[in-house]
Amino acid sequence: MGKIIFYEDRNFQGRSYECSSDSSDLNSFFNRCNSIRVENGNWMLYEQPNYSGHQYFLKRGEYPDFQQWYGFNDSIRSCRIIPQQRGSNRIKIYEREDFRGDSMEFTDDCPSVHERFNYHEIYSCNIYDGHWIFYEQPNYRGRQYYLRPGEYRRYNDWGAMNARIGSFRHVRESY
Repeated sequence: MGKIIFYEDRNFQGRSYECSSDSSDLNSFFNRCNSIRVENGNWMLYEQPNYSGHQYFLKRGEYPDFQQWYGFNDSIRSCRIIPQQRGSNRIKIYEREDFRGDSMEFTDDCPSVHERFNYHEIYSCNIYDGHWIFYEQPNYRGRQYYLRPGEYRRYNDWGAMNARIGSFRHVRESY
């Protein structure tokens, strides 16, 4: 069971809200979020309600201000716990939309998409097993996108504004 605590002010001060499940709209619980304590589980946080806007992956730990989770601002409006998975992880990425063009299958993390796949963009993908995080830049930096098992025919299916992906990793129980 996951547990995350949101605080309105930095350094775990001000009003707080404790959450242990997905929430598509946190607006009624707090006005801003400047610090977070993740007590259990891995979480994906979203800048906007209904799991949209900038996304932030947080694992167990303390984040005394929004810059600690690479936040663009103090807005967190929805959250999703990432289920723990044991077993295999498998993803297939494609250079074109609708699963066309060159493709490659992975079962583990990829710190540099360009070095392994020879492209800077991923336009579509299939997540066969596991939960994955795409990062806009190599070495797990930049904007983040959470992908659950399923088909993603276009990059906007995972919430991206463009197809540029520099790295990706599967979500483990803990890092």
